[in-house]
Amino acid sequence: MSPEVFLDVFQQALKLIVIIVAFIIVPSLLVGLLVAVFQAATSINEQTLSFLPRLLVTLAVIGLGGHFIVGLLMDFTIEMYNRIPQVVG
Repeated sequence: MSPEVFLDVFQQALKLIVIIVAFIIVPSLLVGLLVAVFQAATSINEQTLSFLPRLLVTLAVIGLGGHFIVGLLMDFTIEMYNRIPQVVG
C-alpha cells in the first residue's frame, strides 16, 4: 500500500467521522445553548433541565437521521471493498 492510498483512505474516514459526529452533536449543542440561556435568564439552576432536552434531541436526530448515517457508512464500506485490488496489487 502506497502512502498516497493510505492517506486518501485516512482522509475519507476522518471526513466521514466528522460528518456523522457533527450531524448528531450540533443539534444537541444548540438545544443546550438555548436551555443555558433560559436558565441564565430565569435563574433556574436545575441540572436535569439541561440534560433531558439534549438527550431527547440527540435520540430524535439519531432516529430521524439514522438512515442517512447508515447510508454514508455503507457507501464508505463498499468503496473500501472496491479498493482492495488497488491496495493489494
